[in-house]
Amino acid sequence: MAFDEEWAQLKADALARRSTGMQIDQLPADATGGTGAPVAGSLVAKTDSINGNANLLIEIAGFLQEGRPDAELTTMAREPRTHEDVAKQVARFAGFADDQYLDAVALFAALSTRLRTVGSDFVKIDDDTAQRFLDDILRYGQYVAPEAR
Repeated sequence: MAFDEEWAQLKADALARRSTGMQIDQLPADATGGTGAPVAGSLVAKTDSINGNANLLIEIAGFLQEGRPDAELTTMAREPRTHEDVAKQVARFAGFADDQYLDAVALFAALSTRLRTVGSDFVKIDDDTAQRFLDDILRYGQYVAPEAR
C-alpha cells in the first residue's frame, strides 16, 4: 500500500471514530434530517447519564478538596528568608491561588447539584408524559372482548 493510500485510510478511520464518539445529551449525528436543523423531539437524554455526570462532577470536587494546597506552601518565601517585597507578593499570589482553588471546588459542587436537579426534573417530566399516555388510554380506550374481534 502506498503512503497516500495508507494516509487516506488512516484519515477515514479517524473520521469514522470521531463521528461515533461519545455524545452527551445532544442530537445524534443523523437527527437533523439532512437539513442541519434539529427534528422536533429528537433530543435524547438519559437519567443515568445525567446522574452519572453529576456524580463525576462531585467526585472531581472531592479529589480537588483532598489534594488541596497546603496553607504553608509559602513558608520558604517568608521573611527573613526572602526580601520583604518578594514575601508580600508570594503571599498575595498564594491568597489569589487559594481563592481560585476554592472557587473551582465550589463550581464543581454547584454544577453537580444543578445537574442532579435537572435530572430529577427530567424524570418528573418523563413520568408525567408516561402518566398522560396511560390516562389517555383509560379515557379514550375502548374495551373489545376477545370474541368480538
